[in-house]
Amino acid sequence: MNPVELKYNKEHEYAGVNGNIVTFGITNHAQESLGDVVFVELPDEGATVTAGKSYGTVESVKAVSDIMASVSGKVVEVNTQVLDAPDLLNSDPYGEGWLIKVEADDLSPLETMMSADEYEAFVATEEH
Repeated sequence: MNPVELKYNKEHEYAGVNGNIVTFGITNHAQESLGDVVFVELPDEGATVTAGKSYGTVESVKAVSDIMASVSGKVVEVNTQVLDAPDLLNSDPYGEGWLIKVEADDLSPLETMMSADEYEAFVATEEH
C-alpha cells in the first residue's frame, strides 16, 4: 500500500509536499525491484536539483539506478542516515528511507504525477 498523501512518477519515485518543501524518495515497488540496496549517492545540502534530471543514484546488488528530481529547487536537507545505512530504503522507503528535501521553485511539475491509486494501477499494468 502506497501512502495516499504522496505523489508518484513512472520511475517509481515519490514526492511528499509540505508547503514548498518537497521530500523525495523511492517507492516500495522500486526497492523490491532493486533488491538489496548497498549504496546511495545524494547531492549536498545547498545544491540545486532540476525537475526531470538525475540528482543521485541508488545502487543495489542488481543494478545502479539514477534517481530523478520531481521539482526544481535547492536541497535543504539530505537524509544522512540513508548514506550510512542504505538498507533503510529496503526496510522503510516511506519513513526513515526518504532521500532529500528540496525547497521547490515551482510546484506545478507535481500536477503531472500520479495519486496512490493511479500509481498502484500503473504498477499492476507493468507487472503483466
